[in-house]
Amino acid sequence: MTAIYRREMQGYFHTAVGYVYMGVFLAISSVMFYALNLRERSSDLLAFIGYMSYLWMLLSPVLTMRLLAEERRTRTDQLLLTSPVSLPGVILGKYLAAVSVMLLTLLCTGCYVLIVALYGRVYPGELAAGYLGFALQGCAFLAMDLFVSGLCRSPVTAAIAAFGANLAMWMLDLLAAAAPGWLAAVLEFISLYARNEPFLMGQLSFASIVYDLSFAAAFLALGVFTLHARRVK
Repeated sequence: MTAIYRREMQGYFHTAVGYVYMGVFLAISSVMFYALNLRERSSDLLAFIGYMSYLWMLLSPVLTMRLLAEERRTRTDQLLLTSPVSLPGVILGKYLAAVSVMLLTLLCTGCYVLIVALYGRVYPGELAAGYLGFALQGCAFLAMDLFVSGLCRSPVTAAIAAFGANLAMWMLDLLAAAAPGWLAAVLEFISLYARNEPFLMGQLSFASIVYDLSFAAAFLALGVFTLHARRVK
């Protein structure tokens, strides 16, 4: 797993993928920070984090599109399937590399917190809860998009399919508003955005933490199953 992780991290930063992801994420988040906090002279960082959560839907496919689909396109997937590394090790190595780039980008957003702290008031407990929910939501999206990448034969197709899956997850909240009572409850239960709401109020929700981790684990398990199905063909 360690070898897979190092290989993917090198792939991110020996090519433009990691830099493009970080650059676009920070550029968009900077515009959001200016519009929501600097221009309005607001120290409400939780609202800013809430708006930033939509970036997962847009940018997570950039990190995951080549992880498995590129292997199939270049036919190097057979080397992975026959390597001494276990299939869970392959999936975890690739996933942890994507999560590392995501967390590194998230760490860079700390400059926004420093700016607010210099000219306003920051509540560390509420901010920590908001960032925890934000990070867990990103991990859940990456796991789902990695699974989608394993179903596709090219990175471009994987990116489009992952964006479609992310968009469908975002639309669950819209569908819940128009659905009958029991169906609305089900849609809200599985929505990653609805699960993030307690964190955006500065609350530490153990139910949401367990859900986000379970969501990610389920899609990682599906990714392992997908590779196993291709191995036994």
